[in-house]
Amino acid sequence: MAASLERVTQLVGRLASTRGISLATAATLRTLQRRGPCRLSELAVHEGITQPAMTQLVSRMERDGYVERRSCADDARVVLVHLTPAGEDLIRRRRDERARRLTELAGRLAADDRAAIAAALPALERLIAAHTPRTGAPEA
Repeated sequence: MAASLERVTQLVGRLASTRGISLATAATLRTLQRRGPCRLSELAVHEGITQPAMTQLVSRMERDGYVERRSCADDARVVLVHLTPAGEDLIRRRRDERARRLTELAGRLAADDRAAIAAALPALERLIAAHTPRTGAPEA
């Protein structure tokens, strides 16, 4: 089961073109969408990279218009990374592309296979919910 789920995860990840962005960029943008504005250090820990690497990544994303750094309203010494409308749009377009391509692939399956996948989805949703921090934001 684990190997099959891992292959499904890899397939879904490949369905959206990178459109010139790295997987680290896509993952960080999704994290900002889910969690909201974050400190660089929080993003680095969440994404499993060093703070200097995250600083470089955020600088590139800022240059490309996907994020911006702003002082925290409560403490001007704290800088938070915010997702911009362009970053939101990129995430939406990638999600839409993945959904379109996944629908195409599923359409090639027999009706019984599509029904079996549909029947498994509620259990997969419960699995995800049990292991996802509650942020109130939709998954990218």
